[in-house]
Formats: sequence, structure tokens, C-alpha cells
Amino acid sequence: MKSVEVRVDDLMQRGYVYLRTEAPGKAFHRGFAPELRPDELLALGVFGGKYMTDCAAEFPERWYERAKLCHESHRPELNFFLVNASKPLSYWRAMGWIHPEDPRGWFQWYCRYFMGRRGPDDERQIARWKAMTRHIAQVRAHCEEGDLLCRSRQRQALLHWAYDGRRI
Repeated sequence: MKSVEVRVDDLMQRGYVYLRTEAPGKAFHRGFAPELRPDELLALGVFGGKYMTDCAAEFPERWYERAKLCHESHRPELNFFLVNASKPLSYWRAMGWIHPEDPRGWFQWYCRYFMGRRGPDDERQIARWKAMTRHIAQVRAHCEEGDLLCRSRQRQALLHWAYDGRRI
């Protein structure tokens, strides 16, 4: 694939340029196998709808056709599990989990990775994604299979990380 240069100009990032060096949805690192694509996550309802509402120019239009978004505020009722499973961005910054390349965090990294960007933060972000399996184990240990009301916050958090919390 020929590299594609992407220039970003949104509310949180101006003048950032990166290269897409892989075809969208292809050539993922070994062991990194998200269950849901970014467009599926946006359509299901994640982050209270207040995530990447100003990024449509960077990503395919079809991602936004069914997306549950609210530019004005975070609305848990837009989440698939109808609960708030998010910490504020200030918390993520204080924990050192936000890097300048992706000022919105993991999901922004995942969207860009999905579209073909590869970079020095990939291993760290993939390790963070893998660490979410502890929540799958807790849901399995404490919930009856298919009981979507059991541990809904953990299930929503799993959706945020591209694990399908509906199938546990």
C-alpha cells in the first residue's frame, strides 16, 4: 500500500500529520484482535456520545452514519448499556495514559491504527487493550451468561476497548 498523509485539524489537535502505511483494518500486530471496528463501536454507543464528534474529516463518513453522538455533553443514555463507564480526560492525563499524538486516548489511537497508522505507541496501547481481559474474567465469574444487566459498567467499559461486552 502506498503511504497516505493525514493532516489533522480538530478541536484538540491542530497541525498534526501522520502517515497511514497499512490498508484499513489490515496488518494488525500479532495478538491484537479487537472484536469490534471503530464504526461498530460508534453505532453501538460509547463514551456517552461525546467522543470524536469533531473528527469526521479524518475518518470515513460511513463511521458517522449510525454513530450515537452528542457534541454538547456526555450522555450515558447514548451508551449501549445506558451507564457511565468513563473517567474524565483529566484523570487519564494524570495517570500518564494520554500521549500528544492521540490527545483523546486509546480509542483515538485505535481509530488511527485501524485506518493504517503504525507508530511507536502501538505496543503500549496494545498492552493496555490486553489488560482489559481482567474485566471479561470478572463478568464471567459473577454473571450468568447472557445477563446483560449484570456488571453493565464493566460491559460498557469493555465496549470502549473494542471487546464485545454483549457476548459474555
